[in-house]
Amino acid sequence: MRRDNSATATYNPAMAENIQVKLGERAYAVHVGRGLDGFSAVVPDCTARVIVTDQTVGRLYGQQFSQLLNARVITVPAGEDSKSLRQLESVFAQLLAPRDLVRQSVIIALGGGVIGDLAGFAAATLYRGVRYIQVPTTLLAMVDSSVGGKTAINHIAGKNLIGAFHQPHAVWCDIAFLETLPVREYVSGLAEVVKTAAIGSAALFATLEQEVSAILARNDAVVTRIIADCVRFKAAVVEQDELETTGRRAMLNFGHTLGHALENLYPGRWLHGEAVAIGMVAALRLSVERAALDPGVAERVVRLLQALGLPTNVPAELDAEAAAAVMLGDKKRGGAAVGFVLLKALGEPVVQPCTVDSSLLRTLMGPRDERT
Repeated sequence: MRRDNSATATYNPAMAENIQVKLGERAYAVHVGRGLDGFSAVVPDCTARVIVTDQTVGRLYGQQFSQLLNARVITVPAGEDSKSLRQLESVFAQLLAPRDLVRQSVIIALGGGVIGDLAGFAAATLYRGVRYIQVPTTLLAMVDSSVGGKTAINHIAGKNLIGAFHQPHAVWCDIAFLETLPVREYVSGLAEVVKTAAIGSAALFATLEQEVSAILARNDAVVTRIIADCVRFKAAVVEQDELETTGRRAMLNFGHTLGHALENLYPGRWLHGEAVAIGMVAALRLSVERAALDPGVAERVVRLLQALGLPTNVPAELDAEAAAAVMLGDKKRGGAAVGFVLLKALGEPVVQPCTVDSSLLRTLMGPRDERT
């Protein structure tokens, strides 16, 4: 799917936005717009610049960015498997081999969430921290993972268990990247957009409901506005809870508890956003039961997810006990309980500790006739 060319005339550079993430000495700007005009100016002048990307993005944009920035390129295989200790070691070897990098150098993470996490973690730990710039090429990375400084790799014990908080020097969201994004990956990213609206803004949620066709057509003006709104919300949350110590940033995990369990139990079956969409619907059932969420609001969220083409049903073959074991091993749990992000209303999330028992699992799994 390509963007709606008939809507191109509605876009102009004046629609680009620069959102500030206000973190004192670690503050930075997130640019949202079309094109690379001005990008070179945000890249620090230094003796060495290195681009980290994956094979898919590298084929499309690697040479262009290498020439633009006079930077060498490190390429890793595409996919979640690159968020590993083995691939991190390979990246370190390539970063250090020419002996040109110093602490004042800059790493450019050119790709989706996997590259942002991998390159960001390499930057966080190389020389105890070098600068890096996030250039997200997927919708999911633009609206969520590129902002906030979370970097990580996976371990056999679970996702994102080895990581660090390391804020980027800048984030550049060029919506032109979305033109080459496969339909499934674009739609997967929409799950994080819905998540943001559900926990952050009833007004944004209503906009999504009204603009489904334009969103799916990748209308420039609509997509730019929605990405900027999501970034603005994420920035505000990060400013309030940069290191995830007050509980505010935990709200961003709406749908992720069961979603991560699905990703862990069925590697490769779902993209991240697809698993989160299923997890959100499960969390909505729990919200109706334990947080007094209006069932009509829960139905609105489910309908929007379905209208955008996202899965909403727990797989029939999911073993409840296996899911429970994964959730109890999640790094975000406290004691014997799991902290579920629930909704009291649109824009009103709450973290509620829940004992993982048969009652909870029945609610999360949903009626048998709603499983796929």
